[in-house]
Amino acid sequence: MTCTEFLAQMTDYFDGQVEPELLSEIQSHLCECHHCEILVDTTRQTIRVYKNHQVYDLTEEVRERTVQRILAACTGRKSVSASDQR
Repeated sequence: MTCTEFLAQMTDYFDGQVEPELLSEIQSHLCECHHCEILVDTTRQTIRVYKNHQVYDLTEEVRERTVQRILAACTGRKSVSASDQR
């Protein structure tokens, strides 16, 4: 199984909707592919956070930096000044 083939099956894998033979292939791939293993672990953690409705309080400074980085990434700029956000 390739990473692309795994990605095509990932939603079904998380939903428990793969046939036993395919599940065996996926598990073998995950044992051999560190990148996909990290992807699965990160996805599981994300699902766990959303299922538990964990809320993280951010300081105003962290919140501001996060907003600036997101806006910069969306606009392709290095940084976003406070005046650009108005």
